[in-house]
This record gives sequence, structure tokens and C-alpha cells, in this order.
Amino acid sequence: MERIKKKHPLAIRWFHWVNFPVLAVMIWSGLQIYWANDVYKIQIGGKDFIHFFPDSFYDALNLPYHLSEGMAWHFVFMWFFFVNGFLYVAYTLFSGEWRFLLPNKNSFKEAWQVLLHDLHIRKSIPPQDKYNSAQKVAYTAIVIMGFGSLLTGLAIYKPIQLGWLCTIFGGYESCRIIHFILMIGYCLFFIIHVLQVVLAGWQNFSSMVTGFEVLKNKKK
Repeated sequence: MERIKKKHPLAIRWFHWVNFPVLAVMIWSGLQIYWANDVYKIQIGGKDFIHFFPDSFYDALNLPYHLSEGMAWHFVFMWFFFVNGFLYVAYTLFSGEWRFLLPNKNSFKEAWQVLLHDLHIRKSIPPQDKYNSAQKVAYTAIVIMGFGSLLTGLAIYKPIQLGWLCTIFGGYESCRIIHFILMIGYCLFFIIHVLQVVLAGWQNFSSMVTGFEVLKNKKK
């Protein structure tokens, strides 16, 4: 015997799927802007450990330097990113969905347990709700990151007019570094998110499309 369980409201699914292509374009166009002046690297002992990105990267993929094109796409899709994010946060606040998403005092400990379970190190299943603790922490963090990207992006875009905002983040160069680090964070989130969906199974993915999942009643 099977039963249908409602899981994700239409609005949540809409914001989720709209954000995916918008964020993808933002990352791609942002990289086009960065490639015009790719100065960031990680040094260990005075030697380059990671360089974002080495010349071999551009040569291998035959990437063009399209600064103006990247800026045009970035500034247009910035508004889609902002509006979609604003509506998402507003919806979660007014609908009460934030109660399912906001981490509590035990969430960080339980998120670690979720990780250990996914890595097959821990056998017992961590506490489960509509969202597990790892999801609560990740989804809350992504909202904070989005807010940070918006503010640092505006500071980079209008460093003179919004000089006070630049100062809050430590100056123009600091804003640019934070903006770049947040971009790396989105990429890592996307990879981990996809892996989590794969591990959770088809039902978890389909519920974000249909809004419900089909459960089988246990035989007594």
C-alpha cells in the first residue's frame, strides 16, 4: 500500500529551480570578469600551491577574454539573483517555512553525524525531519552567502558611490577577495548538494519537482 506525502510547496520548488540557472550564469560571467585580472593564488613556503587559474588552463580550454561581455551578463543576472533570493527569504518568513530550515543548537553536532553517516562511518541514521541538520546548516549558510555576495558585489560595482560599504568589508580589494571566495563556496555547495541528492535517492529529487513523495506503508 502506498501513500502520498506532501513535502515541498510550489514556491520553494520555483525558487530552487530558478536559482540554479541564474547562479550558474552568475558564476560563469563572474569568472569571465575575474579572468581579465586573475591575481589570486595560494602560496605555501613562498611557492604557488594553487593559482586561480594557470595559463595552461586557458590554453587547454581555449578560453577567450571577454571582460565586457562578462560584466554585461553579470550585472543583468544580478537582478534576477537578487529578486529570486529576496522573494525566497520573504516567502520562508511569512509562510513559516523558516521553522523547518533554521538550525538549532544541536544542528551543527547532528550535521557532523549526517556527514559520518553519508561516508558510511556511522551506521545509525541521524535525527530526520523535513530537512536534516546538514541541510538546515547548508541552506541557511547559502542565504547568508547570497546576502554577502550582493553587498560585496555592489561595493565592487560602485566603489565611490558606496564607499561606506567598501569600508565595511575592508576596502575594494577585500570586497573582491570575499566575492571570489563566496563564488568558490557556491561551487562547493553545488557539488556537495548534488552528491547528497544522489545519496538520498530518486524520491528526494522527484519531490523537488512534484512537491510530494510516495511512501510505502510498512506491513504490520
